[in-house]
Amino acid sequence: MRVAIVSESFLPTVNGVTNSVRKVLDHLRDNGHEAIVIVPAAGAPAHYAGFRVHEVPALAYRQFPVGLPSPQVQKLLADFQPDVVHAASPFLLGAQAIAAAGRLGIPSVAIFQTDVAGYARRNHLGAATRFAWRMVRWIHEGADLTLVPSSASMTDLEAAGIQRLARWGRGVDLVTYHPNNRAEPTVQRLRQRLAPHGETIIGYVGRIAPEKQVERIKALRGLPGIRIAIVGDGPGVNTVKKELAGMPVTWLGKLTGGELAAAYASFDLFLHTGTEETFGQTIQEAHASGIPVVAPRAGGPIDLVDHGTNGYLFDLVADDAQLRAYVEALVIDETLRSRMGEAGRRAVLSKSWKSVGDELLEYYGAAIASRVAALA
Repeated sequence: MRVAIVSESFLPTVNGVTNSVRKVLDHLRDNGHEAIVIVPAAGAPAHYAGFRVHEVPALAYRQFPVGLPSPQVQKLLADFQPDVVHAASPFLLGAQAIAAAGRLGIPSVAIFQTDVAGYARRNHLGAATRFAWRMVRWIHEGADLTLVPSSASMTDLEAAGIQRLARWGRGVDLVTYHPNNRAEPTVQRLRQRLAPHGETIIGYVGRIAPEKQVERIKALRGLPGIRIAIVGDGPGVNTVKKELAGMPVTWLGKLTGGELAAAYASFDLFLHTGTEETFGQTIQEAHASGIPVVAPRAGGPIDLVDHGTNGYLFDLVADDAQLRAYVEALVIDETLRSRMGEAGRRAVLSKSWKSVGDELLEYYGAAIASRVAALA
């Protein structure tokens, strides 16, 4: 199979969209398929997983490159002649690729991954929220199939009148993220650094930006016997540091690979703060690492956290008192943490990237078959 992947984000930018695209490309390579990658110009490598990476004109917005309309997109697709176009979190560049694919008679699969409308709603943009949903509908109506990561996203897109939807989640590296990492000397040293007096370590991993709502951690102010470790960076670091001033917080910065796995293994519990996650990959990584999760009852976490079994879902109220209560329950009960951590690990054992990649290939086949049937 020949696949053209068009992504709004790619290396050197590291985020959920980039990571998913990399995993898809790895799976295509491992299974003998051909691919090209089309991304906004931002210093991407010329090749990834043996596949050519093509950059198209872009401008920068809030540290992100945004792909601009360019005839180069249709030419690249026409020259490569893919069997299917994969549009990752499509916006301007992805919309152009879906339209070009339609003109060329190539089926397209759109991956809904960024809650653009949720961003507009959170910022009280009013008419902009309605416009954002019109944009989402316009983009995805052109695709042969839209894959959504969660039940919440499915409900939102159905309510917006978008058709041809299917669920496709994300995989997790069950080897890199593993409870056994906790016994590693590097992890023991990190735990000693984070909690020198044996405190309970509450961890957060993710981008530090307004939509991630990391400042919610301030609800834990004054809770005894805790230390907080934050992994990540972004434009909101200074603001969040001010909100959490005086709290026992260690900032670990952006981590990847083994260092990130060690950070997860050093945590006793994981706190997810944002309400606009269409999925919640860090929750899966925390569960794979064998630690319980506390997350909002909103978006992707609803599908990933089994309330009372592998973590807690707190309701969205102004003072975040429920968030604090659930964290406190886990802080004071090591046995509960252990039981929930084990349940979290069990919950992700069937979610390897290989199984998720195989499912994606089946969706490609369904989109191709749908286009062939329509032409017939």
